This record gives sequence, C-alpha cells and structure tokens, in this order.
Amino acid sequence: MKFRQFGALLSGTLLAASLVACGGQSADTTNQASTGGDADKTYVIATDTAFAPFEYAESDGTYVGVDIELLEAIAKDQQFDYDLNPVGFDAALQNVQSGQADGVIAGMSITPERAKVFDFSEPYYDSTVCCAVAKDSGVSSLDDLKGQNVAVKNGTMSADWANSIKDEYELNITTFDDSPTMYENVTTGNSVACFEDTPVMSYAISQYATTDGKEGKDFSIIAEADASSEFATPYGFAVNKDSNAELLKKFNDGLANIKADGTYDKIVNKYIQSVN
Repeated sequence: MKFRQFGALLSGTLLAASLVACGGQSADTTNQASTGGDADKTYVIATDTAFAPFEYAESDGTYVGVDIELLEAIAKDQQFDYDLNPVGFDAALQNVQSGQADGVIAGMSITPERAKVFDFSEPYYDSTVCCAVAKDSGVSSLDDLKGQNVAVKNGTMSADWANSIKDEYELNITTFDDSPTMYENVTTGNSVACFEDTPVMSYAISQYATTDGKEGKDFSIIAEADASSEFATPYGFAVNKDSNAELLKKFNDGLANIKADGTYDKIVNKYIQSVN
C-alpha cells in the first residue's frame, strides 16, 4: 500500500507531465517567453515531459524546473524569445535533428557519441547515475539484483550504466519512455530496481518525504556509478551539429552571466538543495 501511495505522488508531480505531451506530440500548453528581442528570432526549444527537478508540469500544464528557469533567465539576459515544446526526451532529440526545434534542454548528458550529432553548450550541471529499489524490498546492493527484473529509461546514461553491468549482474532489463512509468513498474513489483540520474531520483524521494510527512521510505538508492566513470557526465544545452551557432553562443554567454550575478545558484538551489 505504501508503494502505491508513492506512485500516486509521482503521478501528481511527474506523471501529469507525460499526459500533457503523450505520444510525442507537442503539448497544448507550452511555456512561452517574450523578452523584447527580435520577433524574427523566436526559437523553438524542445524538452522532456517528466524529468523533475529539471522539467515537469504543474497541475495547470505549466512547465517548471531547473532547465525551464535556466532557459528563461538566459533568454532574458540575451534578449531572445522562445517557444518551449515538451515532447519527451527521444522526441526532443529527433525534433532538433529534423529541424523541427532549434535546440534542446532536457537534462541531456554530454557524451562523445552525442557530440557527433549535436553541438553542446558549456556544461550547466554535473550529474551522476544511480540504482534505486523499493525501500522494504530487502535489496541492499547490486549483487542482490542477480537474475532480477530492472527498469531503465530509454536513451539515458543511467540506462547505459545498467546495460554495461547487465551481464555481470544477470539483469533482465525493461525499457520505458518516461520516469513516472519506470518508477511505477518498481512500486508495483514488476521490477526490483530502476536506474536513474541521481538528482532526479533523490528529488522524487525527497518530494515523497515532504508531501507525506514521512521519511522517503518507498525508494532507497543502493548504488551509484563512480563519479569519475563515463556515466557521470555533465548536462548541456544542444543544437543540431554545425547549426544554430548563434543560439548556442547566446546560451553560453547567458549562462556565464547568470552564474556571475548569482541567478544560476538561486535557481539550482531552489530545486536541488534538499537532495544533494
């Protein structure tokens, strides 16, 4: 019963986001920013639908989170307008590659493979990946997962980590398109564990504790990839390879400016201070 309550909370804070943009289509309600810039330079920025605390939808369909507020602050600093298009992680990357979007900000890890397809900004957040289980599952280490079903989110570094240790720990991996559905797969007992970016999993645990007045008992992080490994990578804003150099420069210049004036720290601490 306890696990189902946690799944319900995640539905309130995260699952609503996936419902807003199901099927990889543009959301009916998107954040729009007008900064008084050149009206002919309104950029389309794609993002994920449910990746709290970086992006997620509130009950009215408005998107919030670290990525959303950083983008807003950078756009204001650099005087450009944009339309936010929450379509899901895979669709966001595809939209940029196909020219349907000018850029993507979606907790996207900067990797050598992706750098062959995208041009990345300077890193705006350093992340690690982890493995989490239901708190009362009796699982306390990766060794306990041998022969068990585990859940991952498609196209993520955490999924890459799971696949890299799949043979060693005899993991049976099921892939999902969004975090809420992946979490639900664990809370209902279909999978024993899930692999996720550490700040995202920590945020989900802290939100359960804050909302329910308990101690985040439903999920527990049992392992984390080494901070020096290939799976601990920074997040970056991205545009299509050899395209939109102007937008990339604006993002980098704006990021440097909001770091210098303290805006960056205020935004990150607003969402992540309780989960570090």
